[in-house]
Amino acid sequence: MAVAALSSAHLTDGFGRRIEYLRISVTDRCDLRCRYCMAERMTFLPRDEILTLDEIAIIADRFIARGVRKIRLTGGEPLVRRDIGDLVRRIGRHLRSGALDELTLTTNGTRLAEQAETLFDAGVRRINVSLDTLDPALFAHITRGGDIAKTLAGIAAAQGAGLRMKINMVALRGLNEDMVLPMLRWCDAQGHDLTLIETMPLGDTGEDRTDHYLPMHEAIAPVRQSHAITPLPHRTGGPARYFAVDGMNAKLGMITPMTQNFCADCNRMRLTCEGRIFMCLGHEDHVDLKTAFRQGGVDALDALIDRALAIKPLAHDFAIGPDHRKPATTRHMSVTGG
Repeated sequence: MAVAALSSAHLTDGFGRRIEYLRISVTDRCDLRCRYCMAERMTFLPRDEILTLDEIAIIADRFIARGVRKIRLTGGEPLVRRDIGDLVRRIGRHLRSGALDELTLTTNGTRLAEQAETLFDAGVRRINVSLDTLDPALFAHITRGGDIAKTLAGIAAAQGAGLRMKINMVALRGLNEDMVLPMLRWCDAQGHDLTLIETMPLGDTGEDRTDHYLPMHEAIAPVRQSHAITPLPHRTGGPARYFAVDGMNAKLGMITPMTQNFCADCNRMRLTCEGRIFMCLGHEDHVDLKTAFRQGGVDALDALIDRALAIKPLAHDFAIGPDHRKPATTRHMSVTGG
């Protein structure tokens, strides 16, 4: 059966939510070991269990044919994947045809200086960079040995290449809670927006997340003391809610999976690096597109995509606190994709 003859029905889940956003984890590997994301000693997937870049591109084509308008490449760290530029160019061709509205990427920035021009040339115009502090020693502590100079050099190179950037900062009690306002001021001076994120209980990181969990209302308290913040209608397709900050050009985003569930308007599906579709970060239910594709080719994809839509849950079950110290899922964020 030709690809053109396959179902082109739009992606709508059992709750009537239109799925137009696909996040693709291209690798579970990363060159950092952030304390809220990964364990210090990780066991990564064997390479033959990882989707090839060709397989990722074909699966992305199928989702685009069925109405996905935005794709975000994630990891792990997507830029550690060899030949990642080839994948970006293959998916980027859909931007030129008009079939895709946006191709973007989330990165820790350590290899961004090497890839910024390639990303821009392929059609990427906006990226997210994870940066939880501007203090070199604290950065090394949170990332378990990372060098902030590499990330800052990557940000500078990306800006020079013409990429717009949003800085993602995970709010962590006892680590960076006093740095939210300085980070926002730095972002404003540099021309970036800032999104604050509540930590999520995914995978065993070797640490108790309860100790570092910081609710969003506490995280933004220093900002409110100095600046009025006003809700904005601006959305980028993801779960962040955005606010104008009095006296600044930078927008402040907030992702609040713990204190303000954003599941009602979820428009996302996630493809893991091993070819599984997880319908929700907080659930283990999934379908295996890799096996289906390797056994049955493109023809086998649509039925499983429809199955994934049918079992997509209404909401996650995340909880952090004295009575909820175990992670909600056994898989790490680096496997599912941020």
